[in-house]
Amino acid sequence: MNKWYAEEYEFTIDVIGYLLGDRTERYCCNGEEIGDRYTSTYGCPVNADGQGICSKVMLVMFPIMEAVRSGGDLENVGGSGKYVKDIVCPDGCVIFRLTARNLGNENFYKGKFYEPLS
Repeated sequence: MNKWYAEEYEFTIDVIGYLLGDRTERYCCNGEEIGDRYTSTYGCPVNADGQGICSKVMLVMFPIMEAVRSGGDLENVGGSGKYVKDIVCPDGCVIFRLTARNLGNENFYKGKFYEPLS
C-alpha cells in the first residue's frame, strides 16, 4: 500500500453501549466491548490491536462518513453534533458513536488530486 494522500477527516468510532443486556456473547460475532475504539481516515477502521471493525456496521458507517467528507452536517441525520452520530449495529445489539475530526487537509476532489483516466 502506498498512501499518498493526506485525508481531510479522521474518524473515531467508540463502542458506547449495548441494546441487549450487558455483554455481546451470543449476540455479536466481533465481540465488541464498551470502551473499544476504532480509528481511520479513509480505510476501514481498526482498533489499537489492529483488529477491524465489524463489516456489518461498516456498511452503515461508510455512507455517514461519506456525508461528512462531502461537507454534510450529521445533525441533519439525527446526530448530536455536526461531526457526531450514534449508530446501532445492524444486528441490533451494539451502540457505536462515530466522531469525525477535520484535519485541515485539502478535499480530494476540490484539491484536484483526482485524475480521471482518459
